Amino acid sequence: MEERSLGDCIDEYLVYLANVKGRSVHTVRAYAEDFRHFDGVVSRETAIASVSLAQLRSLVGDLSRKSYSIASIDRFIAAVRGLFAYCRKNQYIQENVSLELKTLKRPKLLPRFMTQAEVDALCSQPERKPLLWPARDKALFEMLYSSGCRVSELASLKLSDFTEGYESAVVMGKGSKERYVFFERDAREALQAYLLERKVRFPQSLEEGEAFVAEVFVNQRGGPLTTAGMELIVREYSGVKGTSKPMTPHSFRHTFATAMLLNGADIREVQSMLGHSSINATQRYTHVTAERLREVYNQAFPHSGKDD
Repeated sequence: MEERSLGDCIDEYLVYLANVKGRSVHTVRAYAEDFRHFDGVVSRETAIASVSLAQLRSLVGDLSRKSYSIASIDRFIAAVRGLFAYCRKNQYIQENVSLELKTLKRPKLLPRFMTQAEVDALCSQPERKPLLWPARDKALFEMLYSSGCRVSELASLKLSDFTEGYESAVVMGKGSKERYVFFERDAREALQAYLLERKVRFPQSLEEGEAFVAEVFVNQRGGPLTTAGMELIVREYSGVKGTSKPMTPHSFRHTFATAMLLNGADIREVQSMLGHSSINATQRYTHVTAERLREVYNQAFPHSGKDD
């Protein structure tokens, strides 16, 4: 059995995820962030075969004490399991102790979505309260809502991915699967207005050369806007400085899916638009729409128990 250090195994596994499994840059970066939880607890020079179940459980307990969310802890556990499975397959370890790690039980929450009034209010915030870069931020909101894109997909979207007139684009989803997403008139107009401003601010970033930036969305220094940057923008405009109804980029995706189903789209079609590999991921939105329809029924039906 070849003896390998924890650090070497992590580095090799990240390369494997990117080059063999075809995981996106954002996914590989997320795995790397999860593995940083080893820092200060298990040295990178430690032999991977000597990392014990007790140490792994101690890491999970430490994350819990630091008030990490259940989702973050479960993601770390999944990353560790993937790493150790890879090491077992390559015979760097004889026993996969990570299989004994138990994921945490999470309450089943319905996806958080916005009403039409709420999404309209949030999309109009950049014009009403120019907190950052109004034209860019409005385009970002309109495109998130119109397409149902994941935030990572929009961050990776390039100028060359669009069809003529910006009516649709090809995005790279999970598992390196491509799909078309679509943009209605408000999104297209907001995008074109933003690109005009971007051309004035950073003319060199739209011209072929060293300063060229292929990504559609850029930060205020002219570099590609990251997913973290997009999340910050949504927080700014939906927080106390804006609508005071905190949202995330994913809220736009939930709202898109809910609106499509409420307006009669077939669930298989919505699955395709969202890039879900399984229909089960899409079906949870049917629960949301059922709840919404029940609210509408209770408010509107004359015999719903309201006082005359």
